[in-house]
Amino acid sequence: MDKFILNVIHRPEMVPEYSATVTGQGKEEDIGDKVLIGESLDIFKTQQRLAHENGLKCTIQMTYAALFNEEAVELAKQDHEKYGDEISLTLLGLPCEQFREKYKTKDFCIWMFSMEDKKAIVDDVFGKFYEIFGFYPESTGSYYMDADLTNYIKSKYPSVKCAVATCWEEGPKAYHTCNNSWYTLMDGGPWAPWIPSKQNTHAPAANAAEDSGIVAIPHLSRDLIACYDGNGSNFGTHPQNVLRGMSYDTKTWEYPYLYNLIDQYRDLEKYNNGYAYNMMFVGPGWMNKAGRWEQPYELLVKSYADGCKYYGDLKKEGKLVDMTMSEFADYYREKKGVNAGNYNEPECALWRDILYGSDKQLFWYCDPYMRACANMDQGGAIVDLRPYAAKLEWPVGIGTKHVQDASYPFLIQEKYRAGYFTHYAGAGTVRSAKLNYNGEEVDLCLTPTHAHFSEEMIDGKKNRILTLDPVTIEFRDLTIKLQTREYFEEGSSNIKIERTILEMSNPEAVVTLDEYMTACYGTTEYPEDMTGIILTAKNASQVETINYEYRCRDAKVENATEVSAVVPAIDTFVSMTPSADAVGYIEEGYAFSPMFKFGFKKTISDKEVFATWLNLAKAN
Repeated sequence: MDKFILNVIHRPEMVPEYSATVTGQGKEEDIGDKVLIGESLDIFKTQQRLAHENGLKCTIQMTYAALFNEEAVELAKQDHEKYGDEISLTLLGLPCEQFREKYKTKDFCIWMFSMEDKKAIVDDVFGKFYEIFGFYPESTGSYYMDADLTNYIKSKYPSVKCAVATCWEEGPKAYHTCNNSWYTLMDGGPWAPWIPSKQNTHAPAANAAEDSGIVAIPHLSRDLIACYDGNGSNFGTHPQNVLRGMSYDTKTWEYPYLYNLIDQYRDLEKYNNGYAYNMMFVGPGWMNKAGRWEQPYELLVKSYADGCKYYGDLKKEGKLVDMTMSEFADYYREKKGVNAGNYNEPECALWRDILYGSDKQLFWYCDPYMRACANMDQGGAIVDLRPYAAKLEWPVGIGTKHVQDASYPFLIQEKYRAGYFTHYAGAGTVRSAKLNYNGEEVDLCLTPTHAHFSEEMIDGKKNRILTLDPVTIEFRDLTIKLQTREYFEEGSSNIKIERTILEMSNPEAVVTLDEYMTACYGTTEYPEDMTGIILTAKNASQVETINYEYRCRDAKVENATEVSAVVPAIDTFVSMTPSADAVGYIEEGYAFSPMFKFGFKKTISDKEVFATWLNLAKAN
């Protein structure tokens, strides 16, 4: 069995992104403030000391500003020699006197610059690194790295094999909780390491031709429920996230949630062939002497010391392996990608609530064709779906259509497009089913349950399977026990959902099962233009088509073989296919509810099984 892998990453920022404002209140901005720089180095030393005291190897991501500081350079060299720390290079921490003077801007997010400036900045930073250390780095990173940036770095500096490449669910929710001021929209990517495609950083490569040449890791390991429901900055294995989210005892300064979160990441080895990963990526800004928000400096240091000790104890017990970023990239390449011949191996996480005391479970699935989330609180409904199969090319930065928005678009997203639970009219995005009997209707979104994970070979192909506990549906004069199984076939770009009627209080009764998907596309809460979408329902001899015009039209065909939608704006073809004869239908939305819907209606009885496949492909 593999062990729990840990990356600890520190960056000696000379102008920490928060400290300059927190410690500089009431002062004129001085980006070369010697006191601030000195304090920043002291914090970096403390972080390094705490990791090393607990036997943990670090990756030191030198910032551009740090490359001009002799003490920071010497510290990195010393810890590389003494502890085996990797000397790396981050594209965070660009602001300094030298950078401002050369580029005449206060921008600091590398992916937001024009492509021309991205190349110039990368060459400056990598050139300075080589000048100082005599070699090029093997790892780099930022909050986000777009595909064009990654491709340029890999072609110009082939030594780079690993990068911090996205910040999980850093989208509109984080934007709102930062008072609408944090323009880093990068929602929709993997939560665990992956090999990015050349076309889109979020979407994993499906083969060697798509392989960007690097292994990507997320910026922080997040709580896959709390972060999805709310602001990710409050729920991660960076100790400051836990403090910022107030998930600790303010009297005792204890934080069992931090340890539970680390343990849940350890637990992911159950769903990923014995492999689990966690990372802690910190700069000095959050640990300054003035404190941060409501936390004093003493608590900030204690939390980091305790976090390092927890990891260190796991290592002593043989339950954790600490690696540098480049070491991890080599390890990961042996497990996945061209070396192992299994680009299609998915990342899975059956995640339970460990913060609020609920029974809520989410299942996250990510492979080169999709990212999907099933919510057991809603009967296993699909509540987030990103069509990676499209490998959508999405240039980001000044001079593109997406200056700030680097998110991968969704077809379903319950937080931004309502999900099942809507106000009073219209519909939200969700993939679920309804049961109809004598004029009564029940949506399976109203049947909370729990799931159990398994892996099976079916027709020679690996399947990750969710088996949901049966649910009981009560009509006025009929009770039904129904079970759902969801199949994620490796490399198939589809999700099979199978419903089985286990029991009926009246075995002679017949009910109608409505398997449906309500969808749209976008990256935020705000609607996009739906014109251009083409809805189709067909059987062996009939085709019904609706070109989306917000006119609330619908169509259906008997014995349908497929219902589908082409969404040209995101190069996506999405369809559903049935396991048996059923009525296929398509529905166009309207301006107040700009969605589209398709599905199958099938009459079923006791002990009957009906399955549908949700399929994704790149639109021609």
